[in-house]
Parts: sequence; C-alpha cells; structure tokens
Amino acid sequence: MAVVFDKPSLLQRIAPIFQGFDVPLLFAIFLMAGAGLLTMYSVGFDHGTRFAMHARNMLIAVTLMFVVAQVPPQRLMSLALPMYTVGVALLLAVMWFGIQRKGAQRWLDVGVTVIQPSELMKIAMPLMLAWWFHRREGHLKPLDFLVAGILLLFPVALILKQPDLGTSLLVVSSGLFVIFFAGLSWKLILPPVLLGAVGIVALIALEPQMCAPGVDWQILHEYQRQRVCTLLDPSKDPLGKGFHIIQGMIAIGSGGVWGKGFMQGTQTHLEFIPERTTDFIYAAFSEEFGLVGTLLLMVGFIFLILRGLVIALEAPTQFSRLLAGAVTLNVFVYAFVNMGMVSGILPVVGVPLPFVSYGGTAMVTLGVGLGILMSVAKSKRLMQS
Repeated sequence: MAVVFDKPSLLQRIAPIFQGFDVPLLFAIFLMAGAGLLTMYSVGFDHGTRFAMHARNMLIAVTLMFVVAQVPPQRLMSLALPMYTVGVALLLAVMWFGIQRKGAQRWLDVGVTVIQPSELMKIAMPLMLAWWFHRREGHLKPLDFLVAGILLLFPVALILKQPDLGTSLLVVSSGLFVIFFAGLSWKLILPPVLLGAVGIVALIALEPQMCAPGVDWQILHEYQRQRVCTLLDPSKDPLGKGFHIIQGMIAIGSGGVWGKGFMQGTQTHLEFIPERTTDFIYAAFSEEFGLVGTLLLMVGFIFLILRGLVIALEAPTQFSRLLAGAVTLNVFVYAFVNMGMVSGILPVVGVPLPFVSYGGTAMVTLGVGLGILMSVAKSKRLMQS
C-alpha cells in the first residue's frame, strides 16, 4: 500500500519563524522604520545615495532582528561571557594597534575590514551583566554589585580613552540599567544623582569662569570641555563651535505647529543644518513635520519602549528580564540624548536617532537589540503554548 505525504506549502514552512512573535512590538518597529525611511527620503533625496543606503541598512537590521529572534534566551546566555571577553580583547587591541582618525583611535583593521569594537560592547555589556546577576539570583550580596561595577567600568574606561564619549555613555547606561533592575538600593543611587545635580547647577552658575580660555578641566578632553561650554552659551561662537546647536534650534522653531511640509525644509535643503542625515536629522524632521510630527514621533518611541518594558516584566527568567529591560531602555537613551543634544539641552555627542539617523553600525546594533527583545517575548509565548 502506497503512503502519500503532502508536501508542505511555502507558508507552512516559514510559519514557525514567526511563531510567538510579539505583534504590538512588531507593529511599533515597522511603524518607526517607516517614519525613518520617510524622513531619510525627504532630507537625503539630494544627498547622493543616502536614502538607498539607509534602506539597505534597515533591511539588514530587520533581517538580523528576525535571525536573533530565533535564538532562545538560554542560548543567548551562553554567548554572554565569550562576547564580553572578545569585546574587551578587541578594545585592548584598539589601544595598542588601533587606527587613528580625526584625533580618535577607535578602529581596528582585522584584514578584511575595519571594525569599531566599542559597538560590540553595546550588546555584550547587558548580556554579561544579566548573565552575572542570573548566576547570583537568590543570594545577592553587596560584593556582587561591586563585581558588576568592575565588569562595567573596565571596558568603559577603555572606550573613554579612545576617546569616544557618546559610545561610552551608551555602554555605561546599558550596564547601569541591568544593575538597577537587579535590585541596586536607592540609598546607593540617590547620592550620585544628587551630587550630579549639584554639579550641573554649579557649572551653570560658574560658566564664565569655568569656560574661560585656558581653563583645563583635567577629567575631560579639551573637545569635550568645549562641547559643554558651547551648550551653556552657543552664542559665544555662533559661526564655529556653536553653529550646530544654533542651526538645530532655528530649524526646530521654524517648523511651527504643522511644519513646512514634506521635502520643503529650507534650513535642511539649503544645508544650514550640519549632519542633516545623521546626528542632526531630528532638527530636519522637526522643520518639515513641526510640533505635531515631533509629538507623533515621540508617541511612537514611547509605545515601543513601554511595550519593551512589558515584555521585560513578563519574561520567564531573571536573565531575560534584566536583558530585555536594559535593551528597551537603551532605545530610550538613544532617542532622549539625540533629541536633547539637537534641542540644545544636552552636549553634542555622536548618538544617532533610532530608525531615523543614517548609520550602518548603529542600525545593525539596533536590529540585534530588537531581536533580543523579540526572542524574550517569543520564549514566554512558546512556554505558554
């Protein structure tokens, strides 16, 4: 007797790939990706191949997200220590053998290509600390937080030495989020927060003396000191160091409530906005889409972040909860710092706006992070099914 087997259709073969995906998160991701493509077309249509390259980078990021989403959290946990070790080793290699460009030594020639190892730490750091606290679950001691602090500060110090303030800020924030979610006492959090607030107030009050020519801040590089001083008073050098901030604020204000319209931004297309497709794309977006468009963009980010936090709260393991929470709040840091620096409330650092800014490495990192978040969401749903 012959046995007949029905050949599964293409839809049946690919269905398992999407099984367990978090639909609200997926909706938020594709909504923000659409906003990013629309914005890049508007500000980059006369900027060479930026739109085509941005679309390519986004396609790569989405592909990586789907690939990483297939990796269960248990497997991700086994990759934590190797990724962290390789990341630190590459940072040390940069310090000894790195390529120097524009006064910074951040890149490493590995033969087939040139890489920036600090980008790896944006993913490796929360993985490592989530793995560490997962191992210590149930019997955490103050010494465990001290060890976590050392694991965080060592690579951050190597990144600061390059120097790269923007990336070090993102790496340290990703690690601090894990440490906070692991149960760090508010008694240890409030003193440095209050000290930082006092320091900011003192800096504002003493700005004329602190930012006078020839004053050395010791703890910061000269270009970092200039960025802070420019933030406090960009009008001191409106055609030089203060140009970026001033033009960004002009573009944001000129958009008004409804904006000048799609592809109609004069500040953008007359090239008054420096880096209009990368770090300062938020200014171009605000000019063309106005306050209403900006609020809708913020709502999109808020929805994505809140959904990510819900996924973290519902995660089945300590490792998954810590990792998902850190990845989610990393998106918040990216968006907040970029919007803040363009609006003139934070110093200018090289932090892109997620989904919107042009940049291959940042887009890939974002795709991997969202894939991790989707993996955590899938693990919960598959356990319940």
